[in-house]
Amino acid sequence: MNNIRSKEYISPWVWVPTLYFTEGIPYFLVNSISVMLFAKMGVPNDQLAFFTTLLYFPWFLKGLWSPFVDILRTKRWWIIAMQALLTALCVLLTISLPHPAAETIAEKATTVGTFRWTLVLFIIAAFASATHDIAADGFYMLAHDEKSQAAFIGLRSTFYRIAAVFSQGVIVYIAGYLENKTGDIPLSWQLTLGVVSIILLTVTLYHTFLLPKPAEDQPRVMANGERAKGREVWRELADSFATFFTKPGVGLAIAFMLLYRLSEGFLVKLCQPFLVDSRATMLRNGQIFGGGLELSTDTVGLLYGTIGVAFLLLGGILGGIYISKHGLKRSLWLMAAALTLPSFVYCYLSMAQPESLWIIGSAVSFENFGYGFGFTAYMMYMMHFSEGKYKTSHYAICTAFMALSMMIPGFIAGALEMAVGYSAFFWIANACSITTFVITYFVYKKL
Repeated sequence: MNNIRSKEYISPWVWVPTLYFTEGIPYFLVNSISVMLFAKMGVPNDQLAFFTTLLYFPWFLKGLWSPFVDILRTKRWWIIAMQALLTALCVLLTISLPHPAAETIAEKATTVGTFRWTLVLFIIAAFASATHDIAADGFYMLAHDEKSQAAFIGLRSTFYRIAAVFSQGVIVYIAGYLENKTGDIPLSWQLTLGVVSIILLTVTLYHTFLLPKPAEDQPRVMANGERAKGREVWRELADSFATFFTKPGVGLAIAFMLLYRLSEGFLVKLCQPFLVDSRATMLRNGQIFGGGLELSTDTVGLLYGTIGVAFLLLGGILGGIYISKHGLKRSLWLMAAALTLPSFVYCYLSMAQPESLWIIGSAVSFENFGYGFGFTAYMMYMMHFSEGKYKTSHYAICTAFMALSMMIPGFIAGALEMAVGYSAFFWIANACSITTFVITYFVYKKL
């Protein structure tokens, strides 16, 4: 056995699927399920969009503390510790979830202040999840050799995608099923969070005993054999930032990372609220409510969280195949169109308000497929721009700009929708696709 393997070798088949399935669950709990939870609890869209966007901050900032995951403890320790913390947080979410009155929920009059402790727990969970991401990705590279890493990279991605379908589809469907059975929305979500707690506890115990202990999984040391000091780490971190922002074409690269997905950044926060909101348009204090498709929670879990996510993943897979054959430059215009044009289905859905689940499901699936296909160019461009001495650090900085590209429109999306209604909001959001094509033009010329 080579020195990468632990003294008692554990096959990657035993731990890679569960590790990356577990990595996905808290991410989608914080960034997707929370949106549906607050929407069903009657939180107005402006507050809902703003505060759930705040939850994305840890993924924007994680590059700042990632070096300390290398210095303090082993990657395995961080993985187990974060999974245990996430389990405890999910238990606390379960037992502390507020129960707004049914009338308040129906009127969409539940203030976000009602959920202040829920938001605090979600924020802590977001930091724990982002830290788990850092440790898991580092552990993956330490626990087996390069040949084995390449062999299992597909399995790793597959189980992260399964976590996406499970979280946004199965978990939301469970909440909807319980809503139909109990007639109590807060209770149904409380029970659903209890199910997530049990899942997280199970995988934490599983990894405690079956996650390998590779010999190379040690706190990072410097060349002289001494453990890295904070000063050295900060110096290295500063150097990686300095070299990133002095790269040729960095201004154009940042503009691309911020603007390529601008239209989707507006849409993503309000797709689920639109699907569950009342069809009737109501005015209260000058603000517009309703105008949605009034689907049940379990139907949204099936159409948006399962079938829609499956088409999103299919688009990503086919996008990867296409770009590997044709290259980034030749693929860029087609992928920019695929990312933006299918989003106009929401303009149609908001204007026509169809009742056919076939029409709604087809529209949602088409939009998700286009987004998955078009997003491939974005990921490839970030990898292309990250090449160099600090490839890992520079890619982490790119992912921070990726997070920021979702956060900026997310902060104002809810207020904009409440000011103009869903139909006008979707037209405004899709008009932002102009920026996608403009920035694509300049990047295409430079590639």
